[in-house]
Amino acid sequence: MPNAEKLEKKQKYFDKLVDLCVNTESALLVGVDNVASKQMQDIRIELRGKGVVLMGKNTMIRKALAMGHEEHPDAGLDVLRENIKGNIGMIFATGASLDEIREIISKHKKSSGAKSGQFSNVDLALPSGPTGMDPSQTSFFQALNIGTKIVKGQIELVSEFKILHKDEKVSPSAAVLLTKLGIKPFEYQMSVKAVFADGSVFDAAVLDIKDDQLIKKFLSGVANMAAFSREIGIPTAAGLPHAMGNAFRNVASLVAEADFTFKEVEKVKEFLADPEAYAAANPGSGGGGGGPSTGPATEAKTEAPAAAAVEEEEEEDMDFDLFG
Repeated sequence: MPNAEKLEKKQKYFDKLVDLCVNTESALLVGVDNVASKQMQDIRIELRGKGVVLMGKNTMIRKALAMGHEEHPDAGLDVLRENIKGNIGMIFATGASLDEIREIISKHKKSSGAKSGQFSNVDLALPSGPTGMDPSQTSFFQALNIGTKIVKGQIELVSEFKILHKDEKVSPSAAVLLTKLGIKPFEYQMSVKAVFADGSVFDAAVLDIKDDQLIKKFLSGVANMAAFSREIGIPTAAGLPHAMGNAFRNVASLVAEADFTFKEVEKVKEFLADPEAYAAANPGSGGGGGGPSTGPATEAKTEAPAAAAVEEEEEEDMDFDLFG
């Protein structure tokens, strides 16, 4: 049975974990497979004042979260508890954003040599050419069926050879050869697995979503809402600018030929009276083509906008809707 000192130490750990989960806005769930203690120490030092790194046995973390869920049922600790799997830890953002913390984590990487029996996380090929090894080492290449030749007293590879395959075990011969060549193919660092925020756990991919993507999605949703509200005839804040625009066009059509004007429609009347001025102000609205032309064809083109406006007004037979 654990003594009083150990029980007190565990209780302090439980209280600290629950307090951070409840009172911190967001946290990162990080994988620490093959992360060295020196890397952990360097990360903790750089995160001082920005975040709190909390590690521990999964059984202790789950027990603490279960106890915390009873006290704070709305904090989402039960959801977090379900994601405590494998060699995992937590970093609570206390004085920095999650992006800043992730950037700090990514700086601390460690190269590691290949060990026999471990699974490779990269594909690695030895390039053709000199290896710097003397002819007495030929047996290591022969064990892997690598074609070699002796040139100027050293071993050269005849062609490129793929020595490591991702997600496959490293063979003993490959591990020895890579060690002799001084190649450290693996690179380990703390990896972000998930994000805990607002009582929910999200995939780490949410951190890659940029502000411009969110703005684009939001504006697309506003446009869809405006179109939907206009179609069913229910006014909304999103559809109001379109309704007012259509209403103004209806009013402009009504007073286009009338002996009545107001400030907002004066520019429209100027363009109807002088279509060339409209074409000059909106060069992209024309049908393209070469330079200016003269004659009857030009007169027909300049009269076309005014005629079209009058014809459209006659077809509508005054049937317009100020808010349609």
